Amino acid sequence: MAIVENEVQTKSFLKSLGFPDLSIHHSINHYDFTKKNRRILVIGPMGSGKTEFSARIYRDSQIALKKSEIVRDLTTDRGADRRIVFYIRSKIDSKRFESYPDDALPYRGGYERLGEHFARIENSFELEEILEKNSEAGTWIVDEAGFFDERIAYVIQNYSRKSNVNFIFPMLILNFRKDIFNRTSRLLMETATDVFPLTAYCEHRDCIVDSYYTYRYYLVNGMECPALYFDPLIIVGGDRFYSNPRIPNYSTRCDLHHYLPGKEYTFLILKPLGELAYNRNIEPVMEELRNIKYSIKKSEIYNNFEERFIKGEDPHPIMMNALKVDCIAEKALVYLFAEENTLSLEQMKHIAEEINADMEYINERLLENRRFKI
Repeated sequence: MAIVENEVQTKSFLKSLGFPDLSIHHSINHYDFTKKNRRILVIGPMGSGKTEFSARIYRDSQIALKKSEIVRDLTTDRGADRRIVFYIRSKIDSKRFESYPDDALPYRGGYERLGEHFARIENSFELEEILEKNSEAGTWIVDEAGFFDERIAYVIQNYSRKSNVNFIFPMLILNFRKDIFNRTSRLLMETATDVFPLTAYCEHRDCIVDSYYTYRYYLVNGMECPALYFDPLIIVGGDRFYSNPRIPNYSTRCDLHHYLPGKEYTFLILKPLGELAYNRNIEPVMEELRNIKYSIKKSEIYNNFEERFIKGEDPHPIMMNALKVDCIAEKALVYLFAEENTLSLEQMKHIAEEINADMEYINERLLENRRFKI
């Protein structure tokens, strides 16, 4: 799976076989376990084959482990053999692939079983414990590493350098907002040594171009409803299809078909309302959230959307569908509290009580985004 680095040499080789002049693309080879101290990002939208890429590395390892002691000496440093692959998943990601075995490295269409070389962790401290207990493993696959705390980037960098082991990160580098997923992802980018970008077809029915983006949407009575910009950052899912308007679906979309309503509203109206609350003027944000929950056509978000997506010069009626989903007021509360930190815990509780918010929904989202229940 290493990228061919010498295109001139490749072209010369193909010409010697009788190939005419033609466009030469990067070849995908078997994984090179002799290379050490690598931190490899495997990035792309959902459905681009990130985890399957990792599964191929595991399958390569099973072949490489059958080689002689001469090969073992080439792949081993300080007791860690890079042909031994260990797979790490997040505990909060347990909803995905529920029908697969507990020790599975799962991907769409199949899985590989890793036996003892598998663990679920919650944070970087648990990773350190797993690394210590499995010092013989020289290749570590950390699935969706962006789900973990920022500290993990430096735990991994230091361990990689110290033990000459390799880490592979199949991960979303961009979230559904088309922003860098989070600070953990940013730090992993900064400490990486290699990157393999993958794409997928845009999953819009009328399109077949390459897609780089993960799109989040809900289904309400069979209608596609794009996720609002201030939807909670992490909502675990993506490998099952939901018709429940509380639970999102994910697909890959190109820039043209990636709908993201509410970004202007978030920074023009919602966040400033949160900042007023931070300065002890809580009534404006409470009124907006109450309107969203009980009389949405009176809300600022409805007025903003109507002006932009219905009456504007470039109408996009599908954006209005975003206002049909459940728990919009709760999503705004979680955003202001957990991401923007403009609401205190006491204010969050007070507003939630005043508007009779769905606390089950709020607490589930807070836990997924590494916050305590309220």
